[in-house]
Amino acid sequence: MRYLMCLGFVLFALTFSAQKPVKNRALDSLYPYKKAALCSAILPGGGQIYNSIHSSKRKNAYWKVPLIYAGLGATSFLLIQNQRTINSIKTEYAARQLGPAQNPLWFDYDNFALISLYDQYARFRDLSILGVGAVYLFQILDAAVEAHFLNFNVSKDLSLQLLPYASSQNLGCTAKITFKSMNKR
Repeated sequence: MRYLMCLGFVLFALTFSAQKPVKNRALDSLYPYKKAALCSAILPGGGQIYNSIHSSKRKNAYWKVPLIYAGLGATSFLLIQNQRTINSIKTEYAARQLGPAQNPLWFDYDNFALISLYDQYARFRDLSILGVGAVYLFQILDAAVEAHFLNFNVSKDLSLQLLPYASSQNLGCTAKITFKSMNKR
């Protein structure tokens, strides 16, 4: 239930926008970040590919797709391995209730140690499930944020200057932001 509430909260949060679109811009400059998030939700990495294809500046995000699948593959591999170990321990414990130990992998452990190992690998499995979910949600969030900021204009005429500041009572630093006009007179 908590996972559904978290997923609902994330999807609800994706509906908010930090910038208001300007009405006079061309249709190409308005970028639908919801489509990128939906593409990533349907197919992991799809939003990054969508951003690369549909951006006017051709900002390539193809390089993120192998990283996404590597993260999903690694966490899924850990999930499967932990589940197999849990099943093996469970089978060994059930067999020991009927007779002597059967699996040579677990000969060195008594019943209490098997229960402890079972609990440990169950925790690892649960963390692996959270890892798969975190990678999946992170790639959706990455696609939505990148799509939102593809047309974000940062001019080269913006500068930030940090200057030391000293007075009789204080030492510090001052920040000076300069916006240069495009029309030089």
